[in-house]
Amino acid sequence: MKIPYSWLKELLPAVPTAHELEPLLAQLGLPVEEIVDVPAPPAGVLYGEVLTCEPMEGTQLHKLTVNVGEEQTIVTGAPNARAGVGVAVVAPGVTLGEVTYGIRKMQGIDSWGMCASARELGIGEGASGLLLLPLGTARPGVELKDLWAADEVLDVEVTPNRADALSVLGVARDLAAYLNLELVLPSKGLEPQGAGEVKLTVTQEKTILHKDPENKPRLGCDHFVARTVSGAQNGPSPLWLQRRLMLSGMRPINAIVDISNYVMLELGQPTAFYDARDLPGKEIMVNYSGNETAKALDGADHELVEGQDAVIRNGEGQVIGIAGIMGGHLGRVVDDTSDVVIEAAHFDPVRLRRTSTRLGLKTDAVYRYERGVDPSLPLWAANRIAELLRDVTGATVHDGATIVDHREPIQDILLDADYARRLLGLDIDNETMGQAMEKLGAKVTLDGNTLRITPPSWRIDMLIPEDAIEEIARIYGYDKLNETLPTLQVNEDNIGADRESRLRREVKQVFSGLGFQEVVTYTFTNLEEAKAARAPEPVVELRNPLTSDRTHMRTALYPSLLKVAQTNKDEARLLIFEVGHIFPKEGETERLGALMRGPLATGNWQKGIASDFYTFKALLEGVAATLGADFQLKAVKENAPEYLHPGIVGEVLWNGQSIGHMGQVHPAVAFNLGLKADLYLLDVQMPLPGREWTFSDVNRNPAALRDLAIIASKSVSYGEIEDLIHAHGGSLLEKVDVFDVYSGAPIPEGQRSIAVRLTYRGSRTLQDTEVNTDLQSLIGSLKTAGLSIREQ
Repeated sequence: MKIPYSWLKELLPAVPTAHELEPLLAQLGLPVEEIVDVPAPPAGVLYGEVLTCEPMEGTQLHKLTVNVGEEQTIVTGAPNARAGVGVAVVAPGVTLGEVTYGIRKMQGIDSWGMCASARELGIGEGASGLLLLPLGTARPGVELKDLWAADEVLDVEVTPNRADALSVLGVARDLAAYLNLELVLPSKGLEPQGAGEVKLTVTQEKTILHKDPENKPRLGCDHFVARTVSGAQNGPSPLWLQRRLMLSGMRPINAIVDISNYVMLELGQPTAFYDARDLPGKEIMVNYSGNETAKALDGADHELVEGQDAVIRNGEGQVIGIAGIMGGHLGRVVDDTSDVVIEAAHFDPVRLRRTSTRLGLKTDAVYRYERGVDPSLPLWAANRIAELLRDVTGATVHDGATIVDHREPIQDILLDADYARRLLGLDIDNETMGQAMEKLGAKVTLDGNTLRITPPSWRIDMLIPEDAIEEIARIYGYDKLNETLPTLQVNEDNIGADRESRLRREVKQVFSGLGFQEVVTYTFTNLEEAKAARAPEPVVELRNPLTSDRTHMRTALYPSLLKVAQTNKDEARLLIFEVGHIFPKEGETERLGALMRGPLATGNWQKGIASDFYTFKALLEGVAATLGADFQLKAVKENAPEYLHPGIVGEVLWNGQSIGHMGQVHPAVAFNLGLKADLYLLDVQMPLPGREWTFSDVNRNPAALRDLAIIASKSVSYGEIEDLIHAHGGSLLEKVDVFDVYSGAPIPEGQRSIAVRLTYRGSRTLQDTEVNTDLQSLIGSLKTAGLSIREQ
């Protein structure tokens, strides 16, 4: 929020200097990003009045006759040049920047100096045309620096919760409360006398998007004021008005539009104007859209959704504005507009934000409405605009005003003074608390140790006792808060609340410790990218995508990892992982993904460690071992994920629960992405399943080892064999380890020999007979299952 110091001083005559305000505003929670010194126009820039404007045939130039105390001829290429306006004239001999202007011959005409734009003068951003001023601004030939004094502009950072500070008045209120200064309020404008001539209908919303605590539907528009003026002479704004707009970062357009922007900056209330010629019978309806198209001021056609968007219509049902967002092409103010209907209204910020986001329209009005505008402001703003239209454009203001007002009463806040003192760590008496709130415009009633606070209408962010306590501390002074150690209060409801974030952090640490590098990728994707990676088709489409290739929310994590591999295709070795969110049809969820490519380790004179499925599996087993989890890989014989090789894939079991898959990338997917098929992927759910932890002392008894060679068909996975061993191995069996796999003579064709070492251990030293009994029972069970035992 850019605030000219001269404007602030008008409301606070005793305000400190701009540079003294910087630390004071920071203490109020309104830090100043910078203070910009804006100089007056250079010496030698004169006020002139254009007497004639003639187009020069065959060019885009115009020949002007300008009165600068004497008539001079000036040639300009500005598109807005015309007769009957005031301009800023750079006299010959004046230097702007590095250019010294003189009398130049243009198309055979001696051009005296130059007519300048606001940017060329260094007083504003407008560069598309001349700085235009009303006739009679001053005596022709007067130097502009005598009319446009130097100023300072404070660029104040306003947080989203402080919508009341998005105006000069709002910042002035805060400073007045903090510094005990007298606040001079802006003019209340022309008070209406009786009912207005506008026929106004405000329809309650059809679809309840949200409800208040009493389960009542909210209105899309709870306060609407319409006033009419006639005979306005539209044209350039007066110098003082243009000056304030430009210092505030806005471009002057014409007097009528500039007045609307001025009041928005002054009071914080966005307003709109409608040309009365487009309002048959001066009838306005505020209701909800159908499935229709509305052409707005930006010239674009915007698709509206039935029952979702609030719109302004004329008596014939034509859309003349998208409520609170942008005026319509129909009803807009043009150069010859003279009869105007003023709109000042308060709109539901939730509905308005949804509409503006879907339509991609972010205006100054939206910026304020979606943060919260004072619901009581519309009448003041309409009256102030009526006054300015009379004074600036010579308009006749009609007496009455049409008002629809359905505002809900402001809810009181009951503040326990002891609670406030305990929370702040300060011994502030009740009267001081009440005075702090009253300085901010609140009404306070003290009942014993309880303060009944009625917040001012402009502080829509004050809803609960803690909000009031924050305001008390802000006005009393954050610098006066004592340095005290916080009291640790453990709430039973919070025990274990950090479990998921702690586990997520541990998973990341373990992967990083094993040599993986964490990546953070976009959650956005597009249909082609998802199809190339054989991911589920995206179902959530972005209405306002950042780029053309980020149009949907991703439905899987592995396409993002493959995209990283594609971007880094020149890197021979790649170990990456990501913990991120996906957005499938079932709803948002979190996943863990990892990718491996290239050798795990390289060597010079020694052989390195190659990268294959089992290397990747070993890394994941290392992750599980570090986290104290049970990791198993189950063979996938059918319905393998489409993005993985059907013959090199496994189902991941974590603490006995299926959480996803790992395997080699499908060759077709690698081909689609221009990659080799030497990629291995993990894609599992988060958070990883936990298990109950128990403690048992280390078994100090000796182990009894037995080796067993099992002959099985190659179609039988080792996992199935291991499950059989554990199921029938007996209570003394502690673990099973594979130490050899062999196929070939004398093993029959299509079969293989898997040698395992069985570890038996008990609560005492075992006898051979005990172990052999369990072993023979196991062998019998294996044979019953169709397996055989290799004898030699």
